[in-house]
Amino acid sequence: MRFLSTRDRAHAVSLSEAVARGIAPDGGLYVPESLPQLAIEAHDSSLRVVAREVLAPFCAGDPLGTQLDAILEEAFNFEAPLNAVEEGLDVLELFHGPTSAFKDFGARTLAAMLARAPAADSRPLTILVATSGDTGGAVAAAFHRRPGVAVVVLYPRGLVSPRQEQQLTCWGENVHTFSVAGTFDDCQRIVKEAFASAPLAARWRFSSANSINAGRLLPQVVYYAAASLAVRQRTGRAASFIVPSGNLGNALAALWARAMGLPIGEIVLAHNANRTVPDFIRTGQWHPRASVATLASAMDVGNPSNMERVRHLLPDIETLRAAVSAVSVEDAAIRARIRADFERTGRIWCPHTAVGAEAYARLSKERRERRHWVLVATAHPSKFSEIVEPIVGRAVPVPAPLAALLQLPRRVTAIDGTLASFAQAMQDCASHPCSTH
Repeated sequence: MRFLSTRDRAHAVSLSEAVARGIAPDGGLYVPESLPQLAIEAHDSSLRVVAREVLAPFCAGDPLGTQLDAILEEAFNFEAPLNAVEEGLDVLELFHGPTSAFKDFGARTLAAMLARAPAADSRPLTILVATSGDTGGAVAAAFHRRPGVAVVVLYPRGLVSPRQEQQLTCWGENVHTFSVAGTFDDCQRIVKEAFASAPLAARWRFSSANSINAGRLLPQVVYYAAASLAVRQRTGRAASFIVPSGNLGNALAALWARAMGLPIGEIVLAHNANRTVPDFIRTGQWHPRASVATLASAMDVGNPSNMERVRHLLPDIETLRAAVSAVSVEDAAIRARIRADFERTGRIWCPHTAVGAEAYARLSKERRERRHWVLVATAHPSKFSEIVEPIVGRAVPVPAPLAALLQLPRRVTAIDGTLASFAQAMQDCASHPCSTH
């Protein structure tokens, strides 16, 4: 299996090279040259079993293929429970990993891959990751204390939840955290500019752990595959997914899973007030814009990188409209949905999952009854206690791994939204540890 740049099909590399580079030299994103067609029996839909079936074709002919079992044993050591909410609706809980967010699946797999991938360049690897909330914490946890790897996390100062910020800044050692004066889109722009900078490339060997890295995306296909097989085994029906969406990595994983032949029906993209994607599907005009701050902060993305991959898979607007639908949910509706579903079912959603729950509630009765729906729960609600607890009127228990991280000191460097400020901070952190707060 070869991986191609979305901007130049003639540029083809191995999986190991795609994972190590993160982004193609022309600025494009790596995509598989083809999506394998799978016919997986549903007799065992456990994550690790399904993961081997899903990922093996992408590793074919690559040195990582011989290491796949070890990678999966290291990365997929927790499950993604699929629980019934009501008749015709399940919730796929993706927050049982070490940082209580769905990003743990991709981050841990990517770390395990990079630890085993051959590298022509002997310099230490520096992982750059822009985050709107959960990605940075998951990547930091996955790479913390790994030899030969440094992690640089960039997040928008003041635009993540307090507990998300703690997870981004509590690591130290080989993890350096920069708070950026700007939005997530500014953080993402700095990362892309760093990759394109010849002087920085001469000093650092960069890779990415955002969902622009194919090694982050491929593992996310696994939980869609496993959940769809479990639904078919139990109900005989295809699973339709409602996916809280920001940078579109999670959405793309669902699209790839369906294109690979998994039993998936509809895919609904649930966005917050950052409505670039819903507007594009409605009008056919692509107009990225500055992101706006919302309660669902990890989805505050105005120019999602993975739209480039989505349009590579679904190149014209009519094909895209046939493949997905999208809705936008304002903050007032997020609050109302958290309250209503807690009162009705006793379940507590994080703000991002609540965006998906509201999208489900807006489906017509006929559409809800025609499909078996799966709501993708992306983060544990305790990560957003300052939002959720006043709404539901009770404390949300904190998972033990998260509770341990909340006790650690913060180490963070403030930068402005320029590449020059980033480059200076990189040099400073190479010379001495970043500050502790």
